[in-house]
Amino acid sequence: MRKIYVAGHRGMVGGAILRQLEARKAQGEALELITRTHAELDLTDQAAVRGFMETERPDVVILAAARVGGIHANNTYPADFIYENLMIECNVIHQAFAAGVMCLLQLGSSCIYPKAAAQPMREDALLTGTLEPTNEPYAIAKIAGIKLCESYNRQHGVDYRSVMPTNLYGPGDNFHPDNSHVLPALIRRFHEAARDGRDEVVIWGTGKPRREFLHVDDMAEASLFVLDLPREDYEANTQPMLSHINVGCGEDISIADLAALVAKVTGFAGRITQDSSKPDGTMRKLMDVTRLADMGWRARIALEDGIRETYDWYLAQPRDGLRMK
Repeated sequence: MRKIYVAGHRGMVGGAILRQLEARKAQGEALELITRTHAELDLTDQAAVRGFMETERPDVVILAAARVGGIHANNTYPADFIYENLMIECNVIHQAFAAGVMCLLQLGSSCIYPKAAAQPMREDALLTGTLEPTNEPYAIAKIAGIKLCESYNRQHGVDYRSVMPTNLYGPGDNFHPDNSHVLPALIRRFHEAARDGRDEVVIWGTGKPRREFLHVDDMAEASLFVLDLPREDYEANTQPMLSHINVGCGEDISIADLAALVAKVTGFAGRITQDSSKPDGTMRKLMDVTRLADMGWRARIALEDGIRETYDWYLAQPRDGLRMK
């Protein structure tokens, strides 16, 4: 019986990973799944995390908990983003080690790469240039998480791995009007415009930046694929201090084309205009997923299919006591 602690199980990615682990358990795999809500365990509290790890003694830790948000949230709360993410990583990784956990998987972000990194971004682009200013505090925290895992591997012989997803979307995403990422923000904006009969939707920036999007179920599948790799296979495809693995679909789309696709899915038939006074962020962020593909995993969910599924999920969520439909 393997005890697996999923940190951040109420988040989009952690929830998807937990669903897949529950499916494995239902199919007969000997698993004990451990979760805690934020109210039950504050991961920024070192003493609380130490007590939890000492009591539960998991065999495996999946660290999917993080403070996340889009450009607006990163610009508005930079201190919160760097502090909370550093504390979560330091507490979970160190206290897992102290409790004898040999196997850990940490989830990061594509924002770890330099703003001017060659496209598509390879793992070895890490720490080769200046980060994108709009999310530098968050990126630094995520880079620290990678180096924590690698350093504990080197000094203590544990098996702590890191996966770096591209932009994720899907059921469980955050659709807040100010603090969400670009795809859920567009889904909400176009849905409300179609519902209200508006004839125009304004999107941030020029529409020219290109982004890659991966469905969260694909990310969960890839995470468990990497977690399950035999140690010799993982180490054969990585380096001790360059051990993280990119996870993406290997294709990107312009924000303008993405907006048109979301308009199609949501039924919005009006004009789409750009507010070029708002920041674009990095002009292109495409992950090189050769390393993961060579290991045997590729994404399977097409973008339009994934957006339709996500929109259906969004419509099914209660708002002020009512369904969206």
